[in-house]
Amino acid sequence: MTFSEYAPRNEVERLLIAMNDGGIEPENFARELIAQQIFIPIKDEKHQIAGFQLSTKAQPLVIEDEEGNRVLIAFTAPERARDFIAEFPGHGGGLLTEVSWILRRIGADMGLSINPGQELGFDFDPDMVAMLASLLPEEAV
Repeated sequence: MTFSEYAPRNEVERLLIAMNDGGIEPENFARELIAQQIFIPIKDEKHQIAGFQLSTKAQPLVIEDEEGNRVLIAFTAPERARDFIAEFPGHGGGLLTEVSWILRRIGADMGLSINPGQELGFDFDPDMVAMLASLLPEEAV
């Protein structure tokens, strides 16, 4: 199956297909991606009241890759996360947020993996994440 045979579910998937099929330049892909929303699995806290969160600090799913780099895990949509997060007990919740918001908060020397282990995915090494962050517009004060 080629990427153009996928039916994109959202704008991020449309961008990934265009990037993989050579239909968009890498810099334009990056500029458009930072304005889109992606899903980040968040560690759930067990509480007696369903949906009640004890902590004000969300714990996103971060793994270590083969080279020992820390990688933030994200997905184009919550339904794309189901199989992957099944291997990480406690990460049943999530946050749908803008890539720009993530880039402003991601740790230094951290990678980003969108749809890890899936054909319709993309891995950003720490240098690529820094390049994406450099494209962010200045925040209004």
